[in-house]
Amino acid sequence: MPARTHTRPHPATTGGVDIRLPWWALALPALAFVALLTLILNPSDAHAATGDPAITQLFARVQQLLAR
Repeated sequence: MPARTHTRPHPATTGGVDIRLPWWALALPALAFVALLTLILNPSDAHAATGDPAITQLFARVQQLLAR
């Protein structure tokens, strides 16, 4: 016995897709791009954060293990 297929009550639209993005969906990536661009253009403003020596030693140990 063949299985019946269900038909849609309304035909599927093949026209353009109407998607609306919130304002922050475009503003946040643009802001991040500008911030990174300014760091590239003026690297003297980018300061490395000083961390705990234990964390630094942990990262050094992980790097040594991965380099093997």
